[in-house]
Amino acid sequence: MLWGGNLGSLEVRAEGGETRLRAAFPYGAETELAPGRREVIAARAFADRIEAGEDIHLLSGHDYEKPLASRAAGTLTLRDTDQALVLEARIDAGTSWARDFLAAHAAGLIRGLSPGFRVPEGGEKIERSGTGLLRTITRAELYELSAVTVPAYPQAQIEARAWEAATADPLRGGLHRTLNRWRA
Repeated sequence: MLWGGNLGSLEVRAEGGETRLRAAFPYGAETELAPGRREVIAARAFADRIEAGEDIHLLSGHDYEKPLASRAAGTLTLRDTDQALVLEARIDAGTSWARDFLAAHAAGLIRGLSPGFRVPEGGEKIERSGTGLLRTITRAELYELSAVTVPAYPQAQIEARAWEAATADPLRGGLHRTLNRWRA
């Protein structure tokens, strides 16, 4: 018997003892971070570090002490398109935090994807829009993507799909940096 579920833009799959994750963070999606403060990330805003081959991490809850995958380890690949930042990762459930992430996700507690980035000088445009402000990020230094309970961008949701025999158990198999994010 196979089991699975599909909810949005991030997918977790257990195949042959390895857990694979696929996700897309949409560009051009506007979100309200606080009353009167909205933000949108422009297409390819994260391109500089991605194209340079810099190390970028997939973390649990923006915690560098809970890494799930990274480019340097060869377990994270990123593809930057005009529509979205697409990621694929292989997650080793050999660590307690990876098992915790997989269990929390299976329980429906972790459903969001959130980027951790810094905006360099000249990488944003802030304008008045109605009674508030709209911040458009045109260039940002992406350091990590995180699985989170409540993402700032609701369009970046986690999906789960696991393809294992019913007898298989899909769960077997620090330095916390606050990045300069615009928040009220």
